[in-house]
Amino acid sequence: MSELAEMATGERVRYYRERVGMTRPVLAGLCGRGPDWLKKIERGERPLRDHTLLVRLASALKLSDLSLLTGDPTPRPLTPGSRLVLPTVNEIRDAVRGPLFPPPAPAEPPSVDALRGRVAQAWRLWHTSRFQRTEVGALLPELLRDAQALPRQLEGVERRRAYAVLADVYHLTQQAAAYSVEPELYWIIADRGQQAAQEADDPLCLAGAAWTYGNGLRETGYAEEAIRAVEEAAEAIRPTLEHGADDLRGMYGALNLHAAITYAREGREGDAWRRWDEADRTAGRLPAGYAHAWTVFGRANTDIHGVSVGVDLRTPGAALSRAEDIDLDTVPSVERRSRVLIELARAQQQRKDLAGALHWMRKAVDTSPESVRYTPVARSLVHHLATEARGPLRADAQLLADEVGMAA
Repeated sequence: MSELAEMATGERVRYYRERVGMTRPVLAGLCGRGPDWLKKIERGERPLRDHTLLVRLASALKLSDLSLLTGDPTPRPLTPGSRLVLPTVNEIRDAVRGPLFPPPAPAEPPSVDALRGRVAQAWRLWHTSRFQRTEVGALLPELLRDAQALPRQLEGVERRRAYAVLADVYHLTQQAAAYSVEPELYWIIADRGQQAAQEADDPLCLAGAAWTYGNGLRETGYAEEAIRAVEEAAEAIRPTLEHGADDLRGMYGALNLHAAITYAREGREGDAWRRWDEADRTAGRLPAGYAHAWTVFGRANTDIHGVSVGVDLRTPGAALSRAEDIDLDTVPSVERRSRVLIELARAQQQRKDLAGALHWMRKAVDTSPESVRYTPVARSLVHHLATEARGPLRADAQLLADEVGMAA
């Protein structure tokens, strides 16, 4: 296979096509393209950068790893139970590691506010893009390098402010890296976020670090530790809520929603709804239309978490009933809209309604393909639909599996 290592992507496509005995028109047709398009790809006359087309080619060729086509050194599995790997993971890994001895500082250090503005723009992109992981992932390496270098160039209050911005960058990186990088890198990012928040020594920043760190704990099976982390943070900032800024109340509400979901996944119904009720009361004390910049806590986000709590408690009827009152247009995040649609699909699956599950999952993919592609529970549901659907549903379910990036 030494000659394969030297092949470009197009040559690899031809190699695997010929290996399975597939003609060019057949493979092109499976990707929704013409044979002339594939001919140019294979000859290197046309670049192949579109992630969706790469996934379609790999799926059609029955490949379980996208890196077999791209030549990436990092595996990018496409099997149902596995995870896609963030396209820019190598650049992010290099940026997180960073140099121990940074280059000489410029004569005039960059502005903390300017960097904060760039981070705020990246968070907005995360919540408004249908392809949030790919687009934000492309920004992260430079943001990480700049944010890591800035505190070293400052002193006193400005240094702590720079650490707060660095913490936000790590929190954004952790969101993008969830399910899509190796566990070791994910936990380095999470730990760096905590350290930066501690250096910032700001209650809001520390509470945000607890929220993101709790995500990592919950998703890796440490539910009790996750609950302890977010509840301790919520209690720490509770005394500041009456006279504090709206963002403190927003973070307090987000911490309560986090605890509600974790309790629900543990089957602790009373605790789950107790925490959701506290979040609900908090949302009611915020201005109409308020949404926290990156947790997007507010009225709409609290309502959609009520659906998630119902699904995680395996009460699909209650979850679907709550969803009837939600206007998705009021949810200020494309990523969150897609996630609540995934929850509705899960609720229908729990009711053994495959047509309903397929309906909502199709809407989830249309809203944000990457919210489905990179989330294991969503990928698992798509695989279930593709293997269990019968009759007229089968073709639609298999098409959906192809779009998500798995061989049906």
